[in-house]
Amino acid sequence: MLHDTRSGRLAPLEPRTPGKVGIYACGPTVYGRIHVGNARPFVVFSLLRRFLAHEGYEPTLVANVTDINDKIYDAARAAGVPSDELAREMTAHYFADTDGLGLGRPDHEPLASETLPEIIELIEALVARGHAYEAGGDVYFRVRSLPSYGALSHRDVDQMDQGEGVEGADRKEDPLDFALWKAQKPDEDTAWASPWGAGRPGWHIECSAMAEKLLGLEFEIHGGGADLVFPHHENEAAQTEAGRGVPLARLWMHNGMIELPRGEDRKMSKSVGNIVGLADALQAVGRDTLVMYFVGGHYRQPIAYREDVLDDAAGRVRRFRDARVTPGDSPEDMARWRDAFFDALADDFNTPQALAAAHEWVNEANRRGGVGGAHLREMLGVLGLDNLLEAAPEAPQHVRDLAQRREHARSERDFATADRLRDEIGAAGWEVRDGPDGPELVPADPAAP
Repeated sequence: MLHDTRSGRLAPLEPRTPGKVGIYACGPTVYGRIHVGNARPFVVFSLLRRFLAHEGYEPTLVANVTDINDKIYDAARAAGVPSDELAREMTAHYFADTDGLGLGRPDHEPLASETLPEIIELIEALVARGHAYEAGGDVYFRVRSLPSYGALSHRDVDQMDQGEGVEGADRKEDPLDFALWKAQKPDEDTAWASPWGAGRPGWHIECSAMAEKLLGLEFEIHGGGADLVFPHHENEAAQTEAGRGVPLARLWMHNGMIELPRGEDRKMSKSVGNIVGLADALQAVGRDTLVMYFVGGHYRQPIAYREDVLDDAAGRVRRFRDARVTPGDSPEDMARWRDAFFDALADDFNTPQALAAAHEWVNEANRRGGVGGAHLREMLGVLGLDNLLEAAPEAPQHVRDLAQRREHARSERDFATADRLRDEIGAAGWEVRDGPDGPELVPADPAAP
């Protein structure tokens, strides 16, 4: 069961073809490095794919790259570089930054610039059906030609603003209409040929065409951030329904925003400037803590990017890493927590509730002094965190020497020296933990040498 934005309620996952699930998740517009907020849908839908595979489905995840867009022209002009060069550079950064999450790649990552034939064909179909019209080299969608327009975002059509400002206002039949194709402007350095002249596609039609090309029509799940419900996803749904006569997707899933504690500009946004780059976040807190941070909140709810929330995620990482588990199968009487974990994911992908079940499993394992970890490895694997159960690497010799000197200082009650040596160990990327069996050296971050 997944929450469907269109119906506003939980709905069962019902594949077109038994056992197969198509997922389309809207990716970034590549005019700058992506931030933590951009990474949330990447994580949510990558992990949803893992869960569906665990449950016996054959999922196909498509996450596009929008490399044709107004914002790319504007950013390239400001940087004094060609727009296609900037798009290629930022696409490469996007791949590298999301690789740092360690969740693998989507099955397909189409570029808008490589989907022009399909985009143009869909626009032609809309024109032929009377849902679109050409005006001065532009092509616009007739919003009022589709009675169901507004059903996804639950908005009154007369109260909608497409966010296009005054651009094309003198050519539109109705202010509500939005651009499918835009004629090349004098300050735009890249354009593509079309039946309506040189230009480029609008943002919304790009995703409709890319999704249909790779997943067909009426695929199972269309996802993205809640900020895309209107106008982007509303327009995607309208274009395909109007041009093909059938829905684009069966379920529409939307993740909540990442918020910063900063007055009115709390939603992380490149346009506002209050962003934390994904690469910077990975460097600051580590891959495991960041993934744990994402799964610590329900995907539909906003989550705060604050030090205390990240500290809590880091604590959960340590708790799983320190779980008293041994190789081999888990006791069957502990399967109830594993089952509760997967039941929570089946109920609108409730990762916080699933984590709570996994923590209960760890509590029991620790109480027993150690048990086979197969259950925990299975659970954490779906969340991309099974690496937490891998044996920690041995610290380099110079770090072990520092730890020995620290132990000597402690035995001499020279706590100032002991604290200084602990800091040196930390600066080398390691953490010393004092336990009943003596001090233990563990990586401060999984990426530490």
